[in-house]
Amino acid sequence: MSSLGRASAIIGAGTLVSRVTGLLRSIVLVGVLGSVASEAADAFTYANQLPNSVFSLISVGILTAVIVPQIVKATADADGGNAFISKLFTLGTVVLVVVAGIATAAAPWLVHLVAGKANEATLALATALAYWCLPQILLYGLYAMLGEALNARKIFGPFTWAPVVNNIVSIAGFLALGALFGPVPTKAAAWTPEMITLLGATATLGIALQAVVLLVFWRRTGLALKPDFHWRGVGLGNVGRLAGWTFLMAFASLSAGILQGYIVSEVAGLGASATVTANAWLIFMLPYSVIVLSIGTPYFTQISGHAAAGRDDEVRADIAQSIRTLLFFIVAATAAVAAAAIPASRVFTDSADDAQAAALVLIAYLFGLIPLTILFIVQRTFYAYDDTRTPFWFTIFQCVLIVVTALAALGLREAGIIPLTSLAAAVALGQSIASILQTVVATWLLHRKLGGLRIRSWMSAIARFAVAGIPAGLAGWAVFALLGGTDGWTMDDKIQGALGTAIIGLVVVAVYVAILAVLRAPELKAASGLVRRFLPGR
Repeated sequence: MSSLGRASAIIGAGTLVSRVTGLLRSIVLVGVLGSVASEAADAFTYANQLPNSVFSLISVGILTAVIVPQIVKATADADGGNAFISKLFTLGTVVLVVVAGIATAAAPWLVHLVAGKANEATLALATALAYWCLPQILLYGLYAMLGEALNARKIFGPFTWAPVVNNIVSIAGFLALGALFGPVPTKAAAWTPEMITLLGATATLGIALQAVVLLVFWRRTGLALKPDFHWRGVGLGNVGRLAGWTFLMAFASLSAGILQGYIVSEVAGLGASATVTANAWLIFMLPYSVIVLSIGTPYFTQISGHAAAGRDDEVRADIAQSIRTLLFFIVAATAAVAAAAIPASRVFTDSADDAQAAALVLIAYLFGLIPLTILFIVQRTFYAYDDTRTPFWFTIFQCVLIVVTALAALGLREAGIIPLTSLAAAVALGQSIASILQTVVATWLLHRKLGGLRIRSWMSAIARFAVAGIPAGLAGWAVFALLGGTDGWTMDDKIQGALGTAIIGLVVVAVYVAILAVLRAPELKAASGLVRRFLPGR
């Protein structure tokens, strides 16, 4: 447990700094471009998310599902996995170069695919920015391959700290845009080629440096990475089989996400649309990234090792322990973010009214945070057993639900039941409902596969956390009301919003921990040990 704790501390610290600088990046971007009813902000969001979307289609699922388990197995080879990893990286780089080139050439069509309901000026600006951003597919791919390989060799720090470089470069670029061309117009038609070049080049430069940082640490793996085009005879056929299912899974998820974005694009330049949704997701992902990825990633490596050795009892123990540990923190985070949703959203908006509209989207996403935490462990356990087909099917189930709920939201909007300004929140709520049901199905399937998951142990833990989390969240909301609520000082500006969020969050955490201490929750001791590892000198 001590090695897991150290790894979690390293990942958590890096992820926290990365996410905090990412939040600062978004705050600066909102300050320069705006967020609600800003055509320029929505155009950049569409363009900058495209490489992430295309990259996830070909790489993210494949890398997570394939590379870590396969590299863990390859370390048993006589050469420590050198030949296998070099061939795998060479093949991956070739695929990334080809896909990045095709995607960049297809920029106008991709922009229309994700933002087709936006006006012509917004589409034109998004397309111009997309030509700069889509080459990031290659850079993201190299970063992910290098990072997952480092993780598989239990070198966890660089992968989580490298995004800090990207965020710093982006912040500098946004500030330069504001200084040189301020006030930057929110109308897309007013943008000049010089403004487009500065913003697009900055975004891509940051991703490039993020990948370069990992190369600096590659020597610590002890692997001699070199181009190797001899792809036969080292097991890449099995990798291809596994990757095929994750490719289809990523394609289904991307398709559902495109439909969601397409529906929400109708609000671009009018209200809470692409940028607000992206910022709400950023806040939502902060606890997920800091907690779930930092604690869950070392567990995934451990689960992969136990699964490869056929030690199913230890895998079941890993699953139960990891879920209980993760949920201890995640329930507290959910309560804190829910209580502080409005002041937290004020940090990423330009007015109190805009903050309330954005908070509605954030709350809708929050319903899915606890199920996604469980799904992280469940899905990766399937990957540890080289099973990518089952996750494909329960992801298809989720995607069908996402499509159904998104179309239902559109239907309700067209029928006048929900206003246009609430469309993004309705789509986000559908996402959460789909995630809840997907997690139930995935857990049941893994239970059948392993002959038990010790579910009773972590369901009882969830009950304890809920007993503490609900009153803690209510206490936080009471603090927000005492601070003036939507008319209080926390809504005056971004800094006040951040300060109010911190105050509310601290109260929620204090109440949550106090109640669990009274209940003598066994998870409290283990969690305090993890927290101590984050402190200086530990």
